[in-house]
Amino acid sequence: MPKLDLRRLVQKLDGDVVVGLEEAVAIAVRNNHSHVEIEHWLLGLNDKSERFGPIVQRSGGDPAALESEAYRALERYPRDNTAAPAISTGIIDVIREAWIAVSLQSGRTSIGILDLLHTLLSDSTLRATTISSLPSARDIRLGELERQMEERGAEVPVTPTAQAAPLRNGSEEFLSAFTIDLTEQARNGEIDAVVGREAELRQLIDILVRRRQNNPILVGEAGVGKTAIVEAFALEIIAGNVPEMLRDIRLLTLDLGLLQAGAGVKGEFERRLKGVIDDVKSSPVPVILFIDEAHSLVGAGGQAGQGDAANLLKPALARGELRTVAATTWAEYKKYFERDAALTRRFQVVKVDEPDEETAVRMVRSLVPALEKHHQVKIRDEAVRAAVSLSMRYIQGRQLPDKAVSLIDTASAAVSISRATVPAQIEDANRAIDLLNLERQRLELEPETTAGRERLVEIGAQLSTLQATARTFTARLEQEKSLVKAADAIENTIDEPGSRPKLGLLEKELRLLQGESPLIHRVVDRETVAAVAARWTGIPVGRLVRSLVEAVQTLEARLQERVVGQDQAIALISDAMITARANLGDDRRPPGVFLMVGTSGVGKTETALALASTLYGGDQNLTIINMSEFKEEHKVSLLLGSPPGYVGYGEGGILTEAVRKRPYGVLLLDEIDKAHPGVQDIFYQVFDKGMLKDGEGRDIDFKNTTILMTANTGTNTLTALAADPDTMPEGQALVDMLQPELLGQFKPAFLGRVTIVPYKPLDDKVLGLIVKLQLDKVGRRLRDVYKADLAVSARVAQALIARSKAVETGARAIESTISRELLPKLSRNILQLTLENLHPEVVRVDTDDAGGLLVSVEPVKLLQDPPEHPSQNDAKG
Repeated sequence: MPKLDLRRLVQKLDGDVVVGLEEAVAIAVRNNHSHVEIEHWLLGLNDKSERFGPIVQRSGGDPAALESEAYRALERYPRDNTAAPAISTGIIDVIREAWIAVSLQSGRTSIGILDLLHTLLSDSTLRATTISSLPSARDIRLGELERQMEERGAEVPVTPTAQAAPLRNGSEEFLSAFTIDLTEQARNGEIDAVVGREAELRQLIDILVRRRQNNPILVGEAGVGKTAIVEAFALEIIAGNVPEMLRDIRLLTLDLGLLQAGAGVKGEFERRLKGVIDDVKSSPVPVILFIDEAHSLVGAGGQAGQGDAANLLKPALARGELRTVAATTWAEYKKYFERDAALTRRFQVVKVDEPDEETAVRMVRSLVPALEKHHQVKIRDEAVRAAVSLSMRYIQGRQLPDKAVSLIDTASAAVSISRATVPAQIEDANRAIDLLNLERQRLELEPETTAGRERLVEIGAQLSTLQATARTFTARLEQEKSLVKAADAIENTIDEPGSRPKLGLLEKELRLLQGESPLIHRVVDRETVAAVAARWTGIPVGRLVRSLVEAVQTLEARLQERVVGQDQAIALISDAMITARANLGDDRRPPGVFLMVGTSGVGKTETALALASTLYGGDQNLTIINMSEFKEEHKVSLLLGSPPGYVGYGEGGILTEAVRKRPYGVLLLDEIDKAHPGVQDIFYQVFDKGMLKDGEGRDIDFKNTTILMTANTGTNTLTALAADPDTMPEGQALVDMLQPELLGQFKPAFLGRVTIVPYKPLDDKVLGLIVKLQLDKVGRRLRDVYKADLAVSARVAQALIARSKAVETGARAIESTISRELLPKLSRNILQLTLENLHPEVVRVDTDDAGGLLVSVEPVKLLQDPPEHPSQNDAKG
């Protein structure tokens, strides 16, 4: 099949089809679709062409059914595209096939609606694709389409190409097609009230009434409210609170998506922009054009002819024929505006900074009526303040008021959903019941085995528990609904005498009933906002703080259960974490920064594992970076990410990406003493201010990350001091004795920012406790899997301690010996018994004269059902 260029193919479309395609692009832009599909095109033709409906109807089809099915089909496409949509391969195939048919069979020079429909329904592949999403298309009869094509006969075809049906100038058709009237929206009450930007609004108006350089450009980070300032200006125009010369103007937003969509043909983009400028100049009512994301219009590139946009704008701006308000970010302003001095002179910058906390509260509060109306919920003022304070503290990379509005909007949606759907607790219980019932049905169809019988008993017990839970939740749900309904009724008459005390009593009763896990949320309060913030960030706030406080209170004892013999080190870390949780420490710094020093195998890494598991919910919140991989200076940049212009730019850094994705947790920098000294320099800002800038210029927040570092520095001093436990110093005295060795490895500025935690070498008593812990783990696994007991000789502990001291690797040698020697011997014995259909009852571990481990399994008993073949019914009879 010949390969035809897309631009040349589009030039073969007649006027009706081109207008339909342009409307299809507009539909895709409005829905944030990444591609223009057949469904978009058919909707565009149905909307813009007077011939489409009659053609379909005469051929046996139903235009209304096609339209309805096309809209349903569009709902399946993702709405996550912010760039100009591309033409799909489906449309390209249709145009190509239609052009081949038209040029070879009928000799026509353009493709019309009849040709498109005939191609869609005559080609088997295209027909199957079309009917799958538009079932009513099968009613369109090919024979009738062909008769209409014959009747068309010698009709003079409409001149092809996009230029064939231009928007006529001088009639504001360009403004109607590519702009949105903000003053009309303000007049119709479609714009929310804007507060907190009075100073910027006054500055905007001052610039607009100038004689020269009267084009303001709002510059600020995304989410600070640049567009809201322009909307506030539209409200002021309608209210008449502007100077006389601005009272009778129209404020129009230039829709850049529509302006750029479908402008792939050379010169089309410039034609549209020039038409907009001419319409503004010829408008009987003065027009001010608002260009949001102005950088995408000026020099952003990427679309044909777009580079000339600035050259079209500058003369009109210079002569005062075009008055604009633009908006962009600082990065884009620097990149696209500042390097064009002539363009920069035409605009006056209005700085839009992130508001302070109190101003942000007023901004969000002004949106509460609109949010309450949309979600049909009540929003407490405490929720507004919580949204601002929590977003300031925990949500990084976004600006106020945008992030606070998103937070309270999501919380309002959650409350609205909770009042209209089955609670998650009941859904989860019912789903678990269904799965257990399914498992029970499958087991009852299989041959009877011991394991099967035991599992059926377990399922019965679990079902009883779950069914009781579901009943409890269902009963409580009805009680909560009743209380919520009563409270809502009283709140609707809150001005009546005695209503407030009644409402207070009902809310107190509802809180007591709900406890820590409400099934229905009556209003949007601080707790609902905190729950959303916790889901977004993984940081426990609100109700979750209570369980975290309980975990902190018992942190020391729980850490000591896992890290044996380091009570002073554990106490030091626990005290720091308690201080951080009480919010009495410096909230600009991480909760804790600890340098754990000592010999290998004394519990440093285990402390990090235990802290993540105990305080942060599990090992998934522990990030380990092996710093010995960064011995060379050039590898230090890998932690932050490559700067612009270097290989790897945009991929992020190992350290920064780990913390950016999981800001709440434990960061373990293992063996930091083996890293290049330059690594220490990048952590000064982290330890002082809790922030670090990555290679892409983004600020990474460490304020919720506990940082632990391990080092073997000080091993010689600690070993020498541990030789005489009675005279070994404690606390700060021990740290002072380690300082000479530490200063030989770390810079004073680095040591001054961390808490040094010495880990003492382990004595025989502690090693014996560790041996017991490790062997207890083996015993628990034996009981869980085989229901067998583990009997260990006292000589085993002595042998393991001796091996640990011989290799000087502390507790690691004990774990290694158990994993590499004891478990393989144990496994071989048990597997051999299993092959013989025997079962271990007692496993004995002892040592020989040389200290080697001996494993014996005794006695044994016959199994009714071998574990390997639970489906066989060998035990019957």
